[in-house]
Amino acid sequence: MGSETGTGQAPARDLHALPKAHLHLHFTGSMRHSTLLELATRDGIALPDQLVEDWPPRLSAADEKGWFRFQRLYDVARSVLRTEDDVRRLVLEAAEDDVADGGRWLEIQVDPSGYGARFGGITAFTDLVLDAVRDASASTGLGMAVVVAANRTRHPLDARTLARLAGQYAGRGVVGFGLSNDERRGSTADFAPAFRIAERAGLLLVPHGGELRGPEHIRLCLDALGAQRLGHGVRTAEDPALLERVVDAGVVLEVCPVSNVALGVYSDLTSVPLPTLLDAGAQVALGADDPLLFGSRLAGQYATMRAAHELDDDQLAELARMSVRGSRAPDDVRARILDEIDAWLAPAAEKPARMGT
Repeated sequence: MGSETGTGQAPARDLHALPKAHLHLHFTGSMRHSTLLELATRDGIALPDQLVEDWPPRLSAADEKGWFRFQRLYDVARSVLRTEDDVRRLVLEAAEDDVADGGRWLEIQVDPSGYGARFGGITAFTDLVLDAVRDASASTGLGMAVVVAANRTRHPLDARTLARLAGQYAGRGVVGFGLSNDERRGSTADFAPAFRIAERAGLLLVPHGGELRGPEHIRLCLDALGAQRLGHGVRTAEDPALLERVVDAGVVLEVCPVSNVALGVYSDLTSVPLPTLLDAGAQVALGADDPLLFGSRLAGQYATMRAAHELDDDQLAELARMSVRGSRAPDDVRARILDEIDAWLAPAAEKPARMGT
């Protein structure tokens, strides 16, 4: 990557070395492909061809049949996590992968209801994940926190239960409450009571919206759920008035370009409207979403947007800064990462010389 040019005047800097925060990464979807294959072999789990020979799978969720195929692959991946050590391995490897991509802070999103039956209930599973996060953070040096996410295909009462659970861990590793899965399913407004519970607990409100549905659903997430950060939110670009509202409110958009294209939201990476969002002053945090299914991790999102929209290093550094500002990292951690971004951007002559040179 050092031979690429961002502006045509100087070699582009290595995006793996750009310090950044990662705000949109799903628990199961963070799994390494090699780990999926190993755990499936261990337990004799037959994987569909799309997760073996045809990986990463060719996906399109533009219709309900496409989303069903996507969800089936996700459920298969979830099924290979059978033991506490499997969970700890997944979290550690996700942390290691983010560090390799320049990650300094990670907020990993998990739905405990998807694992509770296998791991002694949702509380026991949440305890396990938070313990694994603490260990992985200590081992890798990556700052980490958890966003508990309800599943919009389940009953809204289940979401209230999860919101209460998340609130019990506020300040103890859980920083936010979300709502995930196919945003075309269920009634978003029915989940408002769960978000009020999370809000009272001081958690960041981070529902998914504005990927598979357009501006009308983003408005609903803002009005009914009080969204402070939007999972995806990329289709805000389609409505100038809505975009202005999002900018004025300081709502951060967790844009995941590679998954947008993989799921058929946009035809190609050049169609992802990142420039429109940035030109309007929107706060954008690039995320990898589900690397297991989309084949691209955190640094890859920056690389694709650099190539698709000819972003220079100043613009990429500002994207990294926005990811940090949009996080729930402690103030001292934010300040340190922002300083490291400045150092990445500084001319080589301004950087401290290496020992021995």
